[in-house]
Amino acid sequence: MANRGPSYGLSREVQEKIEQKYDPELESRLVNWIIVQCGEQIEHPPRGRQHFQTWLMDGTLLCKLINSLHPKGNEPIAKISESKMAFKQMEQISQFLKAAEIYGVRTTDIFQTVDLWEGKDMAAVQRTLMALGSLAVTKDDGCYKGDPSWFHRKAQQNRRGFSEEQLRQGQNVIGLQMGSNKGASQSGMTGYGMPRQII
Repeated sequence: MANRGPSYGLSREVQEKIEQKYDPELESRLVNWIIVQCGEQIEHPPRGRQHFQTWLMDGTLLCKLINSLHPKGNEPIAKISESKMAFKQMEQISQFLKAAEIYGVRTTDIFQTVDLWEGKDMAAVQRTLMALGSLAVTKDDGCYKGDPSWFHRKAQQNRRGFSEEQLRQGQNVIGLQMGSNKGASQSGMTGYGMPRQII
């Protein structure tokens, strides 16, 4: 974490709840995907949330990842800096987030720069990378590398078109939800709260 002292009380409880959402198994799947997708000699980080954060913190891997999901010559991030300056690294993370949103990741699935930079919410970082991977598998445009079973496919839109004649025919059918009782009636029933009549 970046120059931040320990938290106490309610702040500590909230931070512990956020940290419990982090999934170590998902971390190893995401690391494997990033290494395969970028296709370079990238060294495997040690396991653990802190190491995962340090591995991604400068933003270069994230930028390489989003560029690898586009065809050659059509990459969204033109220049990837290897700078050690904090503001440059945070700027690269922001560029990745903008490119991910343009790629199709929903705004609600995108983490904030400080979530990664300060290690505040690494589960949100995992959520963003999962959404990005699922989108890449769903698009199936040839840019995704790796095992397709690592991510689930997103539901595709399946619009149906009916002709006017089909719509008119549907108006003549009485569905069971529309009140057909198939001959059942309420004859012989008594109201609620009335005693049963024995004659």
